[in-house]
Amino acid sequence: KAVVSTQSTGAKEMRSRYGKERVVCTDIRKPPKIVLQSGPYRYANILNKNGLEEILVEHRIDQVVHFSALLSAVGEQNVTLALQVNIEGFHNIIDLCKIHELKLFCPSTIGAFGPETPKNPTPDLTIQRPKTIYGVSKVYMELLGEYYHHRYGLDFRSARFPGIISATTPGGGTTDYAVQIFYDAIETGHHECFLEPDTRLPMMYISDCIQSVIQMTECSEEELRQRTYNIAAFSFTPAEIVAEVQKYVPLTVDYKVDKARQRIASTWPQVLEDSNARRDWGWNPEFTLEKMVPYMLQKVQGQLHSEQVIKQLF
Repeated sequence: KAVVSTQSTGAKEMRSRYGKERVVCTDIRKPPKIVLQSGPYRYANILNKNGLEEILVEHRIDQVVHFSALLSAVGEQNVTLALQVNIEGFHNIIDLCKIHELKLFCPSTIGAFGPETPKNPTPDLTIQRPKTIYGVSKVYMELLGEYYHHRYGLDFRSARFPGIISATTPGGGTTDYAVQIFYDAIETGHHECFLEPDTRLPMMYISDCIQSVIQMTECSEEELRQRTYNIAAFSFTPAEIVAEVQKYVPLTVDYKVDKARQRIASTWPQVLEDSNARRDWGWNPEFTLEKMVPYMLQKVQGQLHSEQVIKQLF
């Protein structure tokens, strides 16, 4: 199995599983040292179809895991770029996967739902009327992937992710507060939250996210009864994660609500119903909120220490 991962998400885990030379990571930025040293890395702009095709052919790729996207809040600030990256870029990817008969996994999102969607719980098949360009582009992705599967036999798979929590610096999403709170807890002991304290949203720890990708891409075609699945781990409010963090470190919070992000969050599900993924391909997350918080504090502490060492060196 030879895999291309756009944006390098899950590189460590996939290289450990498939072999470091069999997972090619791509991005438009200089990669982290761990990605560069652990296996092949190629510059790839997803808007350059010929450049993408060159990588797929040269490395004899069997499967594409396509993470590259402009997220919800950033997308609202630059709709034209979001259309290019999230729609034109995806179209390049899926068309090349059709031409070269590759398996394609592309994540979807809770942002693919809208205010008319049932919020608690939100089923797999329901009303999807998103109010952000990010959400609109992901609904397009889901439907085009399903169309390519039925029309051309493309092995397309997608999972609707909740907010993903990792020690990586936040990248412009509506759930970013749930990452920033750990940095603030360690660095200053004070967090300014841009969502209201009772805003409940589905979330997931990064290791469960990566495991779900591996699990879903490895299951047989026969196990999949649909092309896009909800997957869930836990849901919480800002007030609940604050209380959990305070069990380990001192933390004060001010709620300075960002109207744009709050408006987006209020249209999203509170709880994702994922019984189909659990039944069809055995989805079962490891992390709860209570288990995740001490892990995240430790990971962020390590990340900040590494950054400090680099600053001292230079």
